[in-house]
Amino acid sequence: MGKELAKYIDHTQLKPETTKDKVKQIVQEARENHFASVCVNPYWVSYCYDQLKNTDVKVCTVIGFPLGATTTETKVFETKQAIRDGATEVDMVINVGELKLNDDTAVKRDIEAVVSAAKGQALVKVIIETSLLTDEEKVRACKLAKEAGADFVKTSTGFSGGGASVEDIKLMRKTVGNDMGVKASGGVRDLTATKEMIAAGATRIGASAGVDIIAGNEGSSDY
Repeated sequence: MGKELAKYIDHTQLKPETTKDKVKQIVQEARENHFASVCVNPYWVSYCYDQLKNTDVKVCTVIGFPLGATTTETKVFETKQAIRDGATEVDMVINVGELKLNDDTAVKRDIEAVVSAAKGQALVKVIIETSLLTDEEKVRACKLAKEAGADFVKTSTGFSGGGASVEDIKLMRKTVGNDMGVKASGGVRDLTATKEMIAAGATRIGASAGVDIIAGNEGSSDY
């Protein structure tokens, strides 16, 4: 079961105080356990690529993180730079404020620009930051991500006071159907929670506790 679960996990380290030693650790753990990816801040992408280029572990990074309120042009630049550095998956944060103002055109254009920058080179996961949204806003955000051509919708950054819930994963899966990935991230700390998220429709799990999850341990720390 551990090996099957490993391919669901983006082994994550996004804390601002992250040091090279911590990045080395998650790279080694990802290599040993064959996780889907390591997910790191853009500064660490080139290092992770160098360490993982001959393995089955991908390099994932974050764009417009953690607030989503950078300009679209900045998100596009970040995406292109990350791809040049070796990332093949990018997790972008939507402009939450514009979504709340019902400016769906601005939100969609923002996502489309990143999708276009990544096209053919990297998967795009769209972080909608569920803890800040009503259910109606979650549905709209997911629909906009799908219309914009993204590959995944993702619950959370883990930095806005809330994380993934089974109810949100079910809602997101129902909204996007079976054509997109759904990533549960934030607060997924153990095997039980991971299984619940997958049963609800998640196809990827973002967690710093990947080693504990596949070992079947309970109560690990979140990122």
